[in-house]
Amino acid sequence: MSNDWRAAQVKEMKTALSAHPFIQFVYTDAKGKSSRQIMDFERMAAGNADILVTSPRDIRAMTPVISQAYEQGKPVILLTRKTLNEQFTAFIGPDDREIAIDAAHYIAKLLYGKGNLIMLQGIPTASTAIQRKESFLSTLKNYPEIKVVASPIANYRRNDAIKAMDKIISSGIQFDAIYAHSDSMASGARMAMKMAGIEPNSKIIVGIDYIPESKQAIINGEQAVSYTYPTAGKEGAETILNLINGTSFEKYQKVPYIRVTHENVHQIDTIFD
Repeated sequence: MSNDWRAAQVKEMKTALSAHPFIQFVYTDAKGKSSRQIMDFERMAAGNADILVTSPRDIRAMTPVISQAYEQGKPVILLTRKTLNEQFTAFIGPDDREIAIDAAHYIAKLLYGKGNLIMLQGIPTASTAIQRKESFLSTLKNYPEIKVVASPIANYRRNDAIKAMDKIISSGIQFDAIYAHSDSMASGARMAMKMAGIEPNSKIIVGIDYIPESKQAIINGEQAVSYTYPTAGKEGAETILNLINGTSFEKYQKVPYIRVTHENVHQIDTIFD
């Protein structure tokens, strides 16, 4: 919940469900700890929860826990993050692989196929970060003159991105572009660059989420691209209602995304205010 995107996801679902007084919405905060998320999930599954909603922080550790709840008859809805098997009720979210592939091609276009790149990774055990990394690097193989010179883990957090970029800059690593797995990390990278006297508009910066900071950065010329990444909180609430009402729904629900650049930034609303 310390991540503003994740907090917005919870708020969106809570707001959508608040119109239905027969639903009691309860959420927990694992505070960035996989072990705590597992304990919270198991406690909810063993308690009075009728429907469980989660975004697994650790894909391997959470898969058996989710599978067990699912096998015991508890509906489990996954928002934006996946497990290693099919033992869940519904997955709802954008396609991380498609976004990563598009980002790789777009960065290559802006670099004219040549340059040094930094990749700021999200939580390495989360399916989002895994897919945003693997698909990006796989696509980048088409551009042999683009080199990934650093790929620190920054856990989707501004502070972690600031620390990672401070280390990179102080070590003298030269770079032309940054691919951040989230706009929060892109924001942290810009902060570190400014403190080091590097103008963000001198580098190509690409992020994911399209939060208010990234919109303003694109307008200011300090970020080249962001991809909208809807929280899927509203769609999750709709699936909950379908479950309760016995209405059919798709197991995999793909939420569309948009590539945002200076050309369309004024026409696209941010994911949250």
